[in-house]
This record gives sequence, C-alpha cells and structure tokens, in this order.
Amino acid sequence: MKKTVFETDFPGVRLMKKGKVRDIYDLGDSLLMVATDRISAFDVIMPDPIPDKGKILTRISLFWFKTLAPIVDNHLITSNVAAYPASCRPYAAILKGRSMLVKKADPLPVECVVRGYLSGSGWKAYQETGAVCGIRLREGLKESDRLPEPIFTPSTKEEIGLHDINIDFEETARRIGRDMAEKVRDLSLALYRKGTDLAEKKGILIADTKFEFGLLDGKLILIDEVLTPDSSRFWPKAAYRPGKPQQSFDKQYLRDYLLSVRFNKKPPGPSLPRGVIEKTRDKYLEALQQLTGESLEA
Repeated sequence: MKKTVFETDFPGVRLMKKGKVRDIYDLGDSLLMVATDRISAFDVIMPDPIPDKGKILTRISLFWFKTLAPIVDNHLITSNVAAYPASCRPYAAILKGRSMLVKKADPLPVECVVRGYLSGSGWKAYQETGAVCGIRLREGLKESDRLPEPIFTPSTKEEIGLHDINIDFEETARRIGRDMAEKVRDLSLALYRKGTDLAEKKGILIADTKFEFGLLDGKLILIDEVLTPDSSRFWPKAAYRPGKPQQSFDKQYLRDYLLSVRFNKKPPGPSLPRGVIEKTRDKYLEALQQLTGESLEA
C-alpha cells in the first residue's frame, strides 16, 4: 500500500483548524492549506485514508483556480513549496503536491451549491415537495434528470459531524445580506456553467457542486477547493442514463459500500477493505486524468 498522510503535525507552525480533509495552519499574513488523504462520507471521517487523495484534490483545484480566474479572483498565492515561508521548509517532503499557500479571507457562512441535475438531497426534496431550496421545478422529472437551467441551492455551514442544512435564497439573504446573496448566486452560476462546459467536453458531467467565498479587504474571492470530486458529483458522460443513480468519479463508490454494510452514518466509521480503498483511489485518479490530461506524477 502506498504511503499516506492521514494527519499532519508541524511543530513551530500554528495549527488553526482541522477539517474533514484539510489541515489549516496560520502563518500570520497567510494560511497554509494541507490536503490530507482523509476521506469522509455522510459527514463522518473514515479511519482509513485513500492514498494520494490529497495530492489529487490539490491538483484539480489548482487546475480550476487557473481556469476560472477570469471570472473571479481566488485565494491562491502559490503551491511551490520552495516559495513558502522558512517555518514550512522542514516539512517540504510532506507538503509537496498536497498544499497551497493562500490569502487570509473572512469566509461567508453559507455553502454556495449549484445543481445542474436532480440528484442526492435535491432529488429527495423534489420527491417530497416538488421543489429544491424553495425553487419549484416542473412535474414529472426523474432521478438524475438534467435541469432546464442550473439552480442555486445554498446550504448552511455546519461543524464537522453535523449535516449542512439546505436553505432557500431568502434565508441566504437574511444571513449575508441581499446584495451579497445576489452576488454569490450569480458568481456561483457563472463558475458552474464554465466548469461544466469544459468538463463535459472531457467526458465528465458535473451534476452539482459547492463553492465557498470569502471577503478580502471587502472584495469577494473564491476560497477552499473548487470543482473537485469531494465538493462535486462527477458522472462519466458516456454512462449517463437518467431515471436512476449514476456511476461516479467521486466517493459515491465508498458511500455505496457503506450503505451495503448498513453503516449507521454516525462516528466512528468502519474500517475499509483494501479493495474499497484501491477502487476509491482509482476513481479520484481517473477524474484527474480525464479532466486535466495529467498524471499524478506530471
């Protein structure tokens, strides 16, 4: 089994936060974001890491930050470890390929979710109410159907172990102000359209995704990760058949396994068989190669 990074510990560098996947360090005027090989499902972190997952996520985010920069600025300073502050240099071997030096921004307290297809919690809400986050959809739609237009369906940002809660646009406006809500809605839809157009040409359908934004000196910028298999639902275009769940490049394979063993969706997560770990890694790697044309070693 390949060497993995489940968590990081850098004496002399101040740890600010451990997320489901990323360890974030405070460097004073910037942040160091390290993508580990942790994987979560149903908001529970699994005890077994996925080899190279952090490197794959970092590579995909870097690709999208560059591609989407004409639409909105982002928080990336550099991913070149040699250009990091001196305090990070002793840990260069771990940081290489799985980290980014980023600008400090004040994150908005909402997840900016965009859906182009009817799946997941959106499909469940539609079945129950005929609407998703307050947006009424036409009758007769099937699971995984492509929507006439992408829709903005934000959610709350909850702490690790708690499920994010879908909210409507009015609730978003109440939380961050109407002008800001309109701005992030329009930006999210523009980013999704550009991303999905490019991905579809590469044979990947991005069914839905979440963007995160922050304020830097009053200016809205894109932060965190962007259009990765962790923040999005990636489907192979060639296998797309509406009316049922789809094959997936993301961690749906892991979710399906957990459902098959009747995981109760509460911590702790079960130990994962080697075959599930390897297959999940293959799915992430396939997404990187198909989307960017790059191998992990490139």
